[in-house]
Amino acid sequence: MVDYACDPPNVRKARAIVESDLRDLLTHEVSPRELRQAKVLLLREIPLSESSVDRIASSWLSRSMLGLPLDEPIRAAHRYLDLNAGDVRAAFAKWLRPNDLVEVTQGPSK
Repeated sequence: MVDYACDPPNVRKARAIVESDLRDLLTHEVSPRELRQAKVLLLREIPLSESSVDRIASSWLSRSMLGLPLDEPIRAAHRYLDLNAGDVRAAFAKWLRPNDLVEVTQGPSK
């Protein structure tokens, strides 16, 4: 998911930038700095996602219903740390279809 905010006249321009960046990720590897930043963001989300008793219980229930191990965030963290730029590019090439994006716009019609 990509979220962005802009003035209504700039929606097409913003979408074009997003599509261009996504197409670039299909064919080029991210830089070491970008990869490190993405890993930090993903790893930082893990403790934040379980920062209260309610969130912990909800997460455990969701994982249980999906048949996932209760320590899935820790397993994910290990996978994130092992990723390299080639892995990221290969995943984007396999799963991303920039021509098939769905756009949802919220705001004034003009």
